[in-house]
Amino acid sequence: MSRAVTAAALAGALFGAGLALSGMTDARRVLGFLDITGDFDATLMWVLGSALLVSAVGQRWVLRRRQPLYADRFQLPAARAVDARLLLGAALFGIGWGWAGYCPGPAIAGLAVASREALWFVPAILAGFWLHDRFLR
Repeated sequence: MSRAVTAAALAGALFGAGLALSGMTDARRVLGFLDITGDFDATLMWVLGSALLVSAVGQRWVLRRRQPLYADRFQLPAARAVDARLLLGAALFGIGWGWAGYCPGPAIAGLAVASREALWFVPAILAGFWLHDRFLR
């Protein structure tokens, strides 16, 4: 296995462990955060804030390097436009997240703990990928 694949696997495992330790593999916790008029759960706010802090510091540190460890150059997004396709994708993501309490990362991590919700949500994600490739590309 290459060093780049090993690094990606370790980063994914660390991300999954963070999701599991913070309770974000439990869709009820996410839905509790979105329920601002009922049984509100602020845990997701702290997780998102911590992730933002780590990301802001880490990105500044990493981008000081001339190049990434396992690539020839950094590949940063060039697109800056907000178009209908981006807005539609964001809306679909938000609707799915609010309806199910899952987004892809926690859903995949939820498979590791045999979450009942993740067992139907991940196949739905895969079906969405397939539909996108089949009809929108």
